Amino acid sequence: MDDHKQVEKRFLQEQFEWVKARDKILEKIEIKLYEMRSIAEYARDQELSSQEFNRLNDQINELQNDVLNLQQQLNTAVH
Repeated sequence: MDDHKQVEKRFLQEQFEWVKARDKILEKIEIKLYEMRSIAEYARDQELSSQEFNRLNDQINELQNDVLNLQQQLNTAVH
């Protein structure tokens, strides 16, 4: 294999690894968003005490922070 083809192959392999890493991050974000939706739907359908509401709100805030951190990983990934 000539040098140009080797360089191209290496570049494509690196791009593939970059895409796989981004896909994993996006999967994690999707899971967090579904959890947030599930909590919100539960809160909508239930009569909650203020303590329960605050606990669920804390969970949503924690998940939101997780999503923001994952999004930052997406933005800092260099290809």
